[in-house]
Amino acid sequence: MIPIILVLFLGTTMISSVYAQIEAGGVSSDTLPKGTTWYAGEGLKQGDFFSYSTCFVDYKECTNFEMDFWIKGDKIVGSETKWLAEVVVYDGKKVIVGEMELGKIAPEPTGGTENLGVYRGAFKSSISWLSAFATSDGTSGGKGPKEFSAASWGKIGNIGGQQVIPSAIETITVPAGTWESVVVSWKTGGAVSKVWIADDFPFPIKAATYTHVSEGIPPPEYIFKLLNYKENVQESPFIGIESTINEQIAQGCDTDIEKEVKHKRSTNNFKYQVHIFYGPEDPIVGCEIQWLINFLKFSDETDFLNQVQYDIFVVNDDGIRIRSIAQEEGRQFLYSPSGQALIDFIVKEDPGTANYVIWVYGLAPTGVVPSGTPDYLQLEVPIYDFDGSIPVEKIPSWIKNNAGWWADGTIDDDSFIQGLQFLIKEKIMKIPQTTQGFGGSTDEIPSWIKNNAGWWADGTIDDDSFIQGLQFLIKEGILKVPQPYKSSTSTGAEPEAWYN
Repeated sequence: MIPIILVLFLGTTMISSVYAQIEAGGVSSDTLPKGTTWYAGEGLKQGDFFSYSTCFVDYKECTNFEMDFWIKGDKIVGSETKWLAEVVVYDGKKVIVGEMELGKIAPEPTGGTENLGVYRGAFKSSISWLSAFATSDGTSGGKGPKEFSAASWGKIGNIGGQQVIPSAIETITVPAGTWESVVVSWKTGGAVSKVWIADDFPFPIKAATYTHVSEGIPPPEYIFKLLNYKENVQESPFIGIESTINEQIAQGCDTDIEKEVKHKRSTNNFKYQVHIFYGPEDPIVGCEIQWLINFLKFSDETDFLNQVQYDIFVVNDDGIRIRSIAQEEGRQFLYSPSGQALIDFIVKEDPGTANYVIWVYGLAPTGVVPSGTPDYLQLEVPIYDFDGSIPVEKIPSWIKNNAGWWADGTIDDDSFIQGLQFLIKEKIMKIPQTTQGFGGSTDEIPSWIKNNAGWWADGTIDDDSFIQGLQFLIKEGILKVPQPYKSSTSTGAEPEAWYN
């Protein structure tokens, strides 16, 4: 048997240590002789179909999604010819269908369907990231193709400017098949990031890279692998696939979500601070809700926690868990290496008030059980019906007590009205939007309203009936609902009411 010799070109001197290979590389073999080059997009052509499983740190801190794309053909954009790719993203239970444009010199996305924006960004920073070093054209300041035998392809832009080098030749197997690949690597903090590429193949086969940190365990920056690859696909492989966002729009869901609701609280046992921003302000059953959660030290709200293992539960009024977002995503827990988490899911809770619980298991690397006792905070979120109608919220029992005392004369009209004004202003109690009346000849409260209050207090009538009575008081101008401050430079439009 004739041995196969793998030669590593390390500048002018052969260095045996692994660290030296990272700092100065270059590889060749019988199938990849010296002078063999590669660039991002090499061999890309009409009809190519790719399917990748991927994640990127800036999107939900490397939560996995699948991205499939098919090179449909050319597209003229101004004076430039680009590749036009049809794309489908499978992100949990969401399906996003659209297009993206890829450059021909460097296959980076430069435009496309708006709903794919965050995924195009992830694609550019992961699957096509090596186009920052190796492109099809080296003229006019371009990067040009790079040799596998080169000692370095360049330096990365983060702290330290580590060399990006071809460091080894490996035969790898992924779901799409088996390839002889070249490992392109660089050192990131205390970890070595690797991307596996194959000669004449447009994009890397797989990658495992890490973010730069000055201390601790570097979290993943991006991870991906090729699930499927086909050539000469002449008809769209995505016929019949529709975006789930179309269903959301059809039922009146808000798809341009602003996280306007803010809560800043400590956890139940005062171990952490949790700052929550969610939207839309009025979540609807069957629609998406988005959360931005900051996990902070209890003693310092500017100091983010690291390696937070957590979950979002839904519990019933007895505190029994009825839903886990982590489990719905097929995970044991949700994980935030940086202490800032972005997450979204579909609202499944019934109209009314839902009890969402941010459950913090503790601080530990993924796969390691945190030590210590978990902590949590509970958030009550009003949930709206499919038709956008505003639900009657759970009204605290002490308000019913007040209604009973008012009905039997223990407290007077003014005291009860002032109490209602406070509750509505502070959004402790919400009522449907009602035109504010200006009052008539009398501000006397009709006796039937008092009767309603008494019946509501003892459970004879339901919340809806009591709320209808309050709406009557507002329409008649008897119950004055406080309004926000109105600027003297106002256009004259009616000010927004405190009630919904």
